[in-house]
Amino acid sequence: MIAIRAADYELVLAPGIGGAIAGFTHQGRPVLRGSDAPNSPLDCGCFPLVPYCNRIRGGRFNFRGITVRLAPNMKGDPSPLHGQGWLGPWLVERQEADFACLFFAHQPGEWPWAYEARQTFRLGDDGLDAEIECRNLSADPMPCGLGFHPYYPCDSGTRIDTHVEKVWEVDDDVLPTGTAPATGRYALEGTPACARGLDNGYGGWGGEMRLTDGNRVRRMASPDAGFFQIYSPPQGGLLAAEPVSHANAALNEPEARWPELGLQVLEPGESMRLRMRLSVGPTLRSS
Repeated sequence: MIAIRAADYELVLAPGIGGAIAGFTHQGRPVLRGSDAPNSPLDCGCFPLVPYCNRIRGGRFNFRGITVRLAPNMKGDPSPLHGQGWLGPWLVERQEADFACLFFAHQPGEWPWAYEARQTFRLGDDGLDAEIECRNLSADPMPCGLGFHPYYPCDSGTRIDTHVEKVWEVDDDVLPTGTAPATGRYALEGTPACARGLDNGYGGWGGEMRLTDGNRVRRMASPDAGFFQIYSPPQGGLLAAEPVSHANAALNEPEARWPELGLQVLEPGESMRLRMRLSVGPTLRSS
């Protein structure tokens, strides 16, 4: 693992474990969940989603005359999730005291397109600026989506505040069945963050989220993500709040709907990126 530092922040990366963030702290206090000895990205504080986010129904989708079939990639879930980047090693392409760049290359296989991805992490007085970029190296167009998968420690006093317009309700396989207003049990504006029993995607996300614990606020912003995924298990203690570029199972929808669902098609040599900023500050009456 490698570490970078600036001001009151420290970021520990695990390049060989899916290019994940093993830990992120402010003044020694966890901002994200941390692990000193992670065995998998699921032990870490955050991991990258590339070249798609969340699930593909049945591990199969069609794209311009090609049928793509992908095997499940997480124990207990019949649908493949999150692409290839989170399950492979990344190389440290560059490292400085307050900056790191990780690199990942994919050769065609079940996912029949070649691509490369980079994550950059820069710390400053105002927190962490992270970015993920994916470039299509194939001779043919490639569908693409990006995201980050941060895990936050939380408790009964942690409150979430973010603007969303609609929620996708899901079945027992966490696949979307339809949309509903983001109200009631799905509301995320000034509501408890923990133990909600949610595993849902949201549309019309405002691009910013606040988690308030007593006199501390953890902020996340992602100007490139129009969609937001929440995992708040009923047992509490943990919240996954994911800025993502497209909706869950969007690859299973007709290509004509992809623009409204956030999916992009990269021509040969084209790339896309997604940014995320994480910061910590005191609770302010005006915030």
